[in-house]
Order: sequence, then structure tokens, then C-alpha cells
Amino acid sequence: MTAAFSSARQSNLLVQTGQQRILALAFPRLSIDRVLRKKWGNAWRSTGHPDAGPVVCVAHVDNTLRIVACGDEAMRWGLRSGQGLAEARAICPGVIVIDEDQAADQRLLEAVADWCDRYTPLVALEGRNGLFLDVTGCAHLVGGEACLLEDILKRLTQMGFEVRGAISSSPGLSWAVCRHGADRIVSDEDREDVLTPLPVAALRLDPKTVAALHKLGLKCVGDLMRTPRAPLVRRFGPEVLLRLDQARGDDEEAISPRRPVASLSAERRLAEPIQSEEDILFLTRQIAKSLLSGLEARGVGGRLFELVLFRVDGQVFRLPAGASRPLRDAERITALFSQRLAALQDLEAGFGFEILRINVLHHQPFENIQSDLAENDRRHLALSTFVDQVSARFGPNCLQTYQLRESHIPERAERFVPAAEALGRQMPKAPQMLSRSERPVRLFRVPEPLESFAAEIPDGPPTRFRWRRLTHQVARAEGPERLSPEWWLDDEAAATRDYFRLESTAGYRFWIFRKGLYERDAQQHWFMHGLFA
Repeated sequence: MTAAFSSARQSNLLVQTGQQRILALAFPRLSIDRVLRKKWGNAWRSTGHPDAGPVVCVAHVDNTLRIVACGDEAMRWGLRSGQGLAEARAICPGVIVIDEDQAADQRLLEAVADWCDRYTPLVALEGRNGLFLDVTGCAHLVGGEACLLEDILKRLTQMGFEVRGAISSSPGLSWAVCRHGADRIVSDEDREDVLTPLPVAALRLDPKTVAALHKLGLKCVGDLMRTPRAPLVRRFGPEVLLRLDQARGDDEEAISPRRPVASLSAERRLAEPIQSEEDILFLTRQIAKSLLSGLEARGVGGRLFELVLFRVDGQVFRLPAGASRPLRDAERITALFSQRLAALQDLEAGFGFEILRINVLHHQPFENIQSDLAENDRRHLALSTFVDQVSARFGPNCLQTYQLRESHIPERAERFVPAAEALGRQMPKAPQMLSRSERPVRLFRVPEPLESFAAEIPDGPPTRFRWRRLTHQVARAEGPERLSPEWWLDDEAAATRDYFRLESTAGYRFWIFRKGLYERDAQQHWFMHGLFA
């Protein structure tokens, strides 16, 4: 068993003395690989496979079925991408046709991106069949850039993918080399020599722009470099030169990772995979202990953790677990993931997990509180521990509590929030402290309209009203109490209300209100909102 520890700040993980290095991966036959992996298994490329015949993937392009991906045998028959299906069947009558499924391809590409997270947390999707990996400062963990590129291409090939890759100092150059060149590492000294012979399509230009450039005799990137820039901008706009400058590294280009970068992370790389839940929790505890020094150095504690399990066959499991208060204790962090694993009931370990990682996705300042003689802090700690473990087991919304809001409208003055979220923040003060006699014991969630009413004066309380098919005669009335909502609201709930406390001849006490102002609104509506004891 070997161990490796790494911590990452959200400042792009750049080495102070290094330069940005981007690895681009391209999967030219992703649709076909997806189908054949299901048919023959994930290792069909490395272990050999039966003769499948010519296989092509087709999609509707310009109201015509055209080939979007070709298998090896189909290419030997002379079929190519962009070719019409009718023409392909005329060339090869026995061609096997599969329909393109962009949603399935996207899910598969995202699964591969999760798998690539073992190399760097900065993984971005590129189009429908490509990935960008920011490997700045990460290559030394696997022996350098050459070993990294060889390892990732070898592993992906063993997983049943046809893949190409290239590493350079700019995303544009890496994209161009991996799709229109060979698998290689491009240094800054060789950048111009590598880019010059590539076709103009390697600059990620629109197909119409590429066709227009070909008509002018500009077929490779070197032709664009030797052409004056001003005429190109007047003829094709700024995109051509922008893509050229990005590929040359003259114009900086950033990639957008698909997942937020953890502020702190720790992992273990195992020589032998593990399968049992006991082994997972044991290593989780060891990894959580290694996070302590990083949390203490920052003066924070984790509020949201993520346990990432990398399975041998490439599947990745992500188990998030939140805490009501900032945590540093390894035992409490392990207890959270123990409940998460218990909630899964049956974790599909397969042939085992080879990498375990804990990410701190969210943290807050950690306060060291000295305990008192009454041990009140221990009781509060027991409550937060209970809330954390139950929320980890049954979900964050299983335990809820109310939270006050600054609003005079009764049904808007509070809301229910997860208990773990409420324990971690200070409760706001109520906008006004009222005695119990001024508010009903039972408040309806939605005010109920009164069917009919009668009043002695137009703007006074009713003397008789009908509610829930019963007529009530009013003996006493108090009010009105005018409540106005927030000035920025612009809906029906924003109407001013006049509340009255009524007592019927039968002894029942009600809390009703009139929506709208008598002197301004032509018609008012009465509602029942609560009952007093």
C-alpha cells in the first residue's frame, strides 16, 4: 500500500516557477466505442475482439443521414465522416449502421472526465468528444509529462477507447496537435515548427471559414502566419487571428473546469485495490487525519466534504457529506461517511478501489471554545453530531427547523431550513417582539377566504361572517392592526392588510384580516388567518 498526499488551493494549482501546461484529449470514435464497449466489454481494444465488420455512426445533417464516425474496418472500405449513408451503402452493402445518441455520448464523456480527475482536478469538457486537462504542477506525481501522457493514453485504450493526446502550453495548440497531428509533447521552442504544417482546420475555425480560406490558397497554418493580418481581419473578421494567436500562445486562453476545485484535498493511492466497507472507512480516517495540518494552517474547519472512490475499471463514486459546524476531527468526519456508506446499502465495489480522496469543498473559520463546568458545549456538540449523522444517512432535508425572516406578513416571517444549515449560522432577530395574546396559537399556512360577512360600518370589523359553512355572530372585536409587506414585492401578497381579533357569542376567538385599503380599493376581501386558544 502506498500513500500520496496533495493539497490544492483554488488559485489554479500553478507552480510558482512553472508555466501553464494543458493536456488535450480527443475521442474521434466515441459513439462507436460506446456501442462496442457494451457489446464486447471495456477491454475489447486491448484483449482483441471478433470481426465486427464495417461500423459507422450516422446522424441527421441538413435533412440527410450522414456518417459522423467510422470504425477501422469501415475506413478500410473507403468510408469517411461526412459521407451520405446512401453512398456508403453503395460502396459497402454490408455496413453496420448505428444511430448517434448525443445524450449517451455526453454521459460517457463526463464519466471519462471523472476518471481523469485522478491526474488533476482541473478537467474541462471540450465539444462533444474532447477534454482539456490543466496538468500544471501535476506531472511530477507520475514521473513527468512523458510518463503522464503515456499512462493516460494506455489506460484509456485498455478501457476500450480510441484516444489521442498532446501536451503544450496553450489549449489551442494542444487541441490542434492531438486532432491533426501525432501524440506528443510540444515545448515552447518547437511550437512554431509544430503548428506551421497543420491544416487551418486545426485552429478550431468554422467549416465555412475553412472552406473560404482554402479557396484563397490558405490551406495550412503557416500560410496564415505569412499573410498580412489586416486583410484577414477585413475579410474574415477577428476570429481567425484570435484562434491563431491562441494556438501560438500569444493570446491567453483559460479553460473552465466542470467541477469546482477543492480548497484542500488528501488522497491515498493503493498498490492493491480494496473492496470492504471496513477498509474504506479505515483509510478514510487516515486521510482525514492528514487534512488536519492543512485546516489548522488556514484556521478553518470543513463544512462540506466529498469522498471520491476511484474503481479499478474506471468508474468514479462521489459521496458528499455536510456538517452543521466546521469540523477538523477525523473521527467525526469518518462517522459522516460511515452513515453515507450505510445509506448506499450495497456499494458496487467491483474489482476494488485503487484511489481514495477526500475533498474539502467548503470551509469556514474554526473557533476553539473552552468548555465550562456544566459541560453545556458537550450537549451542543452532541446535538450537532446527531444532526450531522442523521442528515448524512437520510439526506439534508430529513431534519428541519424554522428560521425567522424580517417580514411583517405572518406567513412570510419564517421558513423551514435544514437543521444542519440552521446550526451553522446565527439566527436573525425577530422584527418585533409581541406578547402571546396578540398572535393566535394556530396560524393557517394559507389564509382561508370568508364566504360572507356583515358589518355595521364599511371600514369596521364584521358583526357576522360565514366560514367553513358555519355562521358566527361576533360579540367583541379589537383592531385594526395594519400590516404592510416589503415595499419591493409586486404581487398579490404585497397588499396591505388590516387584522382584527374577534370573539364570537359561542366563545370562539378568531384572527381575520381585510386585504386592501378601504379608502383606495373598490372591493375588499376578508380572510381567516388563525385561531386563538
